[in-house]
Amino acid sequence: MNLFEALRADHDTQRTLLDLLVKTHGDSEGREELFEKVKKELSAHAAAEERALYVPMMEQDLTQEKARHSVAEHHEIDELVEELENTDFSSPGWVATAKKLQHLVTHHLDEEEQEVFQLAGRALDEQAKTRLAGTYREEMAAAK
Repeated sequence: MNLFEALRADHDTQRTLLDLLVKTHGDSEGREELFEKVKKELSAHAAAEERALYVPMMEQDLTQEKARHSVAEHHEIDELVEELENTDFSSPGWVATAKKLQHLVTHHLDEEEQEVFQLAGRALDEQAKTRLAGTYREEMAAAK
């Protein structure tokens, strides 16, 4: 499995978790538990992805700007997660913010899959893609 396949598999997990999260109700017991899962998944993924994908991309002129943009989006995602943490789970505004998070994350994942991966694919050779998949999986395992 190469790096992009490993990342895409986790992207699918994030999409599913966020879909479930925005369908929760204020008084549902599952909301807090699901939010904790989403938070952990997004945080672990961002850290591992930055190390395995964005650090190598920042070393190349071709991919540096795209990598910076994506890392900035990780920070925007963190800020929305923090906003959700500081909002009462039963508050009507909570699900509106969760939907904003879903929209931002989905946009980010789509952009990575449609633009970033293609660009990085040209900058990294096959050996690097396989090696970096290992780096990514190790980082994910350590973060969970």
